[in-house]
Amino acid sequence: MESSQNAASGTGVSGGNGITIPQINAAAAAATAGAGSEDPKQNLNQVINSIQKTLGLLHQLYLTVSSFNVASQLPLLQRLNALVSELDNMTKLSEKCNIQVPMEVLNLIDEGKNPDEFTRDVLNSCIAKNQITKGKTDSFKGLRRHLLEELEQAFPDEVESYREIRAASAAESKRLAQAQSVLPNGDLKVKTEL
Repeated sequence: MESSQNAASGTGVSGGNGITIPQINAAAAAATAGAGSEDPKQNLNQVINSIQKTLGLLHQLYLTVSSFNVASQLPLLQRLNALVSELDNMTKLSEKCNIQVPMEVLNLIDEGKNPDEFTRDVLNSCIAKNQITKGKTDSFKGLRRHLLEELEQAFPDEVESYREIRAASAAESKRLAQAQSVLPNGDLKVKTEL
């Protein structure tokens, strides 16, 4: 059977290194690529599978090139064609994915570092900023408490009416928040996916 017949039938071609090269005709590849185009997770999984297939093809190509002889010329060409086809398929699949990767992550990968370092650094930065914000909030609460104590000594009646107004306002805000599914801090409640 010729390689063109192998490609048309969707069967594999035996390479020069005893490795079978899976070959899929263009119609089957297009059908697979267009099967579930709207689910973002499925699109991402298709791209991941395509990347893994491309890595496998690159490994096979490396093996063919490293032990190249005249007899392995046809398998080399077939593997190059399969690689080009898979890269084209990967490009088409990646157009359906809308993933934004921070440049810092790409720079870390280029430097040969683990991208998890970026996540760890971002989390540590958030924790540090959160602690600073908490310190500021606690300081303002202390200032408010101190001011109310001083005002209560100077103007006890006005502070009492202020506390009554404040309590009524807080109760009304809480009632409205519960009616609108809003948390007391102003954030909206989000239904978790099951």
